[in-house]
Amino acid sequence: MESAAENAGVRTPSSPPRVSAGVALVRRQERAWLFLMLRAYRNWDFPKGLIEEGETPLAAARREVAEETGIADLRFVWGEAYYETPPYAGNKIARYYVAETSIERAILAVQPALGRPEHHEWRWLTIDEALEVAAPRLQRVVEWAAGVIGARGAGAF
Repeated sequence: MESAAENAGVRTPSSPPRVSAGVALVRRQERAWLFLMLRAYRNWDFPKGLIEEGETPLAAARREVAEETGIADLRFVWGEAYYETPPYAGNKIARYYVAETSIERAILAVQPALGRPEHHEWRWLTIDEALEVAAPRLQRVVEWAAGVIGARGAGAF
């Protein structure tokens, strides 16, 4: 019989998924919408993280953006609609909201648990650039968010 320690972190198909919440953060620049994306190693994503006990998904999304980018100026002008990814990487689901900001610079602060920033780089990207760097599961999020903000093709609005 296996011990609890041996089963730590093991997920079975019947286990509930681990849910994280994040924000597809957008900013207008001239005539284009830009998306803030963060890179950890070779992977680009929007700011997101696990929902803590007693926290709503939207509150978790706001907290994660502030922790990962230093940006607290979030305006959910399109409401609280969200997109959830299908389960991926060990039964995880990511829920993304869309918010607008006027802040141009992100700050990749040192995360106390890691002793370094969680991400290596941040960039404001056009829709096409975001689609180019995003993994397939995130490309769907970019397309959805572009539809929410009314942007189509090449980042123009």
